[in-house]
Amino acid sequence: MSVLAYVLVTLQSGSEKNVLKKVANFEEVREVDLVYGEYDAIVKVKVDEMSRLDEFLTDRLRVLPDIYLTTTMIVARQYKRR
Repeated sequence: MSVLAYVLVTLQSGSEKNVLKKVANFEEVREVDLVYGEYDAIVKVKVDEMSRLDEFLTDRLRVLPDIYLTTTMIVARQYKRR
């Protein structure tokens, strides 16, 4: 069973384009959107199990130097897909 999550990201000001281009290249990432508001970006992530989500967040995403804060929301159930 796969795990789908949305990661809300707060970035260092001025780093948005460079960081989000890097994040978009990670194999786990399905979508990356720059947003305005409390967070700077939303990253949609799909992995095959929960331990892979932990690895992605800890070892790949949060280690990027301009990522200030992340908040992860794990999808419990999808009601409509594209």
